[in-house]
Amino acid sequence: MNITLHGKSLEIRLTRSAQKALALRDTPLVAEMELLFSCLLRKRVYFGDSLDDTTLASDRLAVRFKPIMTRKCSVAEGGAAPPSERFPLENPRPYVPNWLSIDYRRGEWVGNFGYAD
Repeated sequence: MNITLHGKSLEIRLTRSAQKALALRDTPLVAEMELLFSCLLRKRVYFGDSLDDTTLASDRLAVRFKPIMTRKCSVAEGGAAPPSERFPLENPRPYVPNWLSIDYRRGEWVGNFGYAD
């Protein structure tokens, strides 16, 4: 399936197990693609239920793109949750990925996103 996010086409790739798990939901699953700007770039997909600032892909799935940056560049602080803040981009379109893949394995949502096909 394809949606438009911040003026850019985003291909959403769902595995069969993800399609089955989504069909069982009463509310949309939110897939948040987080791009962290720091000394290095880091990308993660988080899953939740808050529909704030999302784009509906279907009646069972919504997506959001969230760029953030660390307050300072320190490898020692780089762990799972470095001190960070939202990074407002005037034009997020160039940073929106080309694809988002979602799977459901062993009762957990798993996601990844990328820029090359």
